[in-house]
Amino acid sequence: MSPTVREPGLPPGFSIRPARAADVPVILRFIRALAEYEKLAHEVTATEQALYETLFGGRPAAEVVLGELYGVPVGFALYFSNYSTFLARPGIYLEDLFVLPEFRGRGFGKALLVHVARVAQERSCGRFDWQVLDWNEPSIRFYKSLGAVPLHEWTTMRVTGEALSRLASLGA
Repeated sequence: MSPTVREPGLPPGFSIRPARAADVPVILRFIRALAEYEKLAHEVTATEQALYETLFGGRPAAEVVLGELYGVPVGFALYFSNYSTFLARPGIYLEDLFVLPEFRGRGFGKALLVHVARVAQERSCGRFDWQVLDWNEPSIRFYKSLGAVPLHEWTTMRVTGEALSRLASLGA
């Protein structure tokens, strides 16, 4: 991943850099703040140890970049690789994009999104996907303004917890 990047056209002092293991407390703070914003704080079970193991351990499951203003983290993007069989090309899935409320409207979220889009291009990805809650109109407008298209014909499916355990044990 590239070193600290200064995005053009932003206020002086804003940069984007890959997260390091020492940033795990900051990453967890952002995850919790995002969950609060999305009214999903009750679903957060992540711990610093779990983040350290899954982001910086022997087999990292995702990548994180931090947006900083004069060296102070104000936002983050967490993403991972996926794959399109139809395109026979890798893709990137953006799991989280978050900027602290007091720093919104200054182009930092856009810079983080652009940064991840550039990573996708550098890796010859066929697409860049993410989800947004249907009630989050400000984000939906923001994403549409950047050319994103909602996929209304797709329904996200999820299996977690006990249902995941039951599914995994079928036929065993």
